[in-house]
Amino acid sequence: MAAELLRVTDLHAFYGESHILHGVDFKVHAGEVVILLGRNGSGRTTTLKAIIGLVGSRSGSVMINGREAIGLPPHRIARLGIGYCPEERGIYASLTAQENLLLPPPVGSGGMSIDEIYTMFPNLRDRGATPGTRLSGGEQQMLAVARILRTGAKLLLLDEISEGLAPVIVQVLSRTIHALREKGYTIVMVEQNFRFALPLADRFYVMEHGQIVDHFAASELEGRRAALNVRLGV
Repeated sequence: MAAELLRVTDLHAFYGESHILHGVDFKVHAGEVVILLGRNGSGRTTTLKAIIGLVGSRSGSVMINGREAIGLPPHRIARLGIGYCPEERGIYASLTAQENLLLPPPVGSGGMSIDEIYTMFPNLRDRGATPGTRLSGGEQQMLAVARILRTGAKLLLLDEISEGLAPVIVQVLSRTIHALREKGYTIVMVEQNFRFALPLADRFYVMEHGQIVDHFAASELEGRRAALNVRLGV
């Protein structure tokens, strides 16, 4: 089995007085695609934000490639080789698509070149001079994913990247995840679109009320599908 790249242990997270995560535990090996499943409000997005340090406060342990990150600020956590694509995309609306791609600083070696990114996302090549405000929702999502590939990050945290997008764009993103796995990237995804998520993952963790309540490999999915549908309200 590949080396363990991420281990989260007894992770608690708070927004002000609100206690959102209640002792989350999971691990991710290098080269895996792991998906966090759960209903809205179960703590999945907060888990990604807590890994990268974007919560009010947190406790527990976040080991990234053998390095404890729980006491580090977000910019130093990113330099451990993490790329985070937030649910709200977070692109700079006043900058062009290409300027958005060029802006993030490197956090590791081996980041994709602009040409490699345009090969993966041909739409962005055609829209390179277009301001962020004039990109479609699908183009903005592709840009948000592409931007972190420029940095050299090898552990990608992707939050609801298929949400609200046309099926043709979801298919592009699915092919992208498969291609990134082939290139050796490690991916942790929060995803509500069951049909999009299921073919992509090596393993799944299910969250309820800020805790991991189940986990299983992709090979075990069929035997758990009925219980999972009830748990997720599918």
